[in-house]
Amino acid sequence: MSDDDTQIRTLITRWADAVHRGDLGTVLAGHADDLVLYHVTPPHEGIRGLAAYGALWPAFFAWQAEGACFDIDTLHVTAGHDVAYAHALVRCGTPRELAEDPALRLRLTFGLRKEEGRWLIAHEHHSFPHE
Repeated sequence: MSDDDTQIRTLITRWADAVHRGDLGTVLAGHADDLVLYHVTPPHEGIRGLAAYGALWPAFFAWQAEGACFDIDTLHVTAGHDVAYAHALVRCGTPRELAEDPALRLRLTFGLRKEEGRWLIAHEHHSFPHE
């Protein structure tokens, strides 16, 4: 595993841990100001910018505080010189939802770029399978 792979893996696992703890400051850290997010919920054209991205999280944190989990199951990273992508599966759901569907996983894709020697998340895509 390269140093870039390790840095990206650390960035994403730190982000996921912050999501789980409801720590908005750490969730936002490591993201580019011009971030684009394609999210599970509307708007369908996505969320653009760090402020709009940050505004999404309080409702999720409130839902999660009722007992839901957010735990990385798998994480794969591919890093180039200054551009990288990663994809992950996350156990994300309430105990009831996961009991009903133990295989339920949130799908995450990250696009990253390196700026001044630091990896930043510039794109996220969150989705659940739709049956």
